[in-house]
Amino acid sequence: MSFLQVLLSGVIVGIILLQATIVAPVLFKNLSAKDAGPVLRAIFPRLFGLAFAFGLIALVASFANNQGLIPKAVFLFTAVAMAICYLIIPATNSAKDAGNEGAFKKLHTLSVVLTMIVLTTNIAWVFFI
Repeated sequence: MSFLQVLLSGVIVGIILLQATIVAPVLFKNLSAKDAGPVLRAIFPRLFGLAFAFGLIALVASFANNQGLIPKAVFLFTAVAMAICYLIIPATNSAKDAGNEGAFKKLHTLSVVLTMIVLTTNIAWVFFI
């Protein structure tokens, strides 16, 4: 296990927790939904893009350090899941703007579930090496 991979997992965990426990709740508590929306729409692409980049860097490091299957799987999943979350943002925003709550709920749930799996796997993998 390399220091770089542990560090990147920690950063991924940190940005997800920061967004979920501090940024989004504070915005929704202190701003109207109309005012919080544009801020969150600016933050989420960056969050997903950053987590994707860190996952990809850690994946490359896993291959460079000839590590086992677990780190490779975690970082591959992290990169793919965060790419999916990033790529569905326009559809999620369009569904919300059009008032299509069914489509919005499905897309939002997909991004939340993928993000929570990324969070969990990036916390847990170091205990299985």
